[in-house]
Amino acid sequence: MIKDRIIKIKDIGQSAELRKTDASLYSPPHTRNWSEICMNTDVSVETLRRALTQLQETLDGTISQTVLRRMQRHAVDVTLDSNTANPRLTLSDDRKQVTHGAINRDSTDDPQRFDYCSCVLGTEGFSSGMFYFEVDVTGSSEWDLGVARESVDRKGLITATPDNGYYTVALRNKNDYCAFADPPVSLLLRVKPQIVGVFVHYEEGLVSFYDVGSRSHIYSFTDQTFAEKLYPFFCPDGKTEGKVSAPLIISPVNHI
Repeated sequence: MIKDRIIKIKDIGQSAELRKTDASLYSPPHTRNWSEICMNTDVSVETLRRALTQLQETLDGTISQTVLRRMQRHAVDVTLDSNTANPRLTLSDDRKQVTHGAINRDSTDDPQRFDYCSCVLGTEGFSSGMFYFEVDVTGSSEWDLGVARESVDRKGLITATPDNGYYTVALRNKNDYCAFADPPVSLLLRVKPQIVGVFVHYEEGLVSFYDVGSRSHIYSFTDQTFAEKLYPFFCPDGKTEGKVSAPLIISPVNHI
């Protein structure tokens, strides 16, 4: 399992988009004498705060739905590469699911295989354009998801940072979410994601993560420089005390 780090919780802001405003709102108001007008400011401020909060939640949902729809247009068919899978991992016959098993599988010592960390890559890599995939993480108390450069070191203990070729978010201890940037960033999510969407824009150096159920942004790695293939990256729950973990499932994309 990828090396955990001690991190402090920070508030992570939601992404936003610029919106056009009706030009009539910029028209100067009619002149009026307001000197004799009074109002209950406590009530008005509280009413305004509630209204703005509701408006922001509505706008956040609308923005996320629009962005997610655009991401989903670039959905690709992802399967798991058994040649890279750590021996403790078990892949389904269709190579769409991966679990951390109770025993090691017999496997060849392939140079492409992760030998210490319980990770596996997707079969196909991407070196241009945009691509998107979704992963069902329901029932898992620990996981890592994202993409990795083709040249990443797959032997020994992994430090999953962009400098080392990994662009991932993770769940630890059932409720602690983080992005493995450098330093790691703690993620305070409003709801627990069940399906995580991963979007990559190769030329823009962007790797973004979305909670598909709530249609909300989780985290983005921005301004990265890619010069080789990027592969989908998966690391399922490894703290199962001899039991088979909940699977990570590559899900078909249901377009909004």
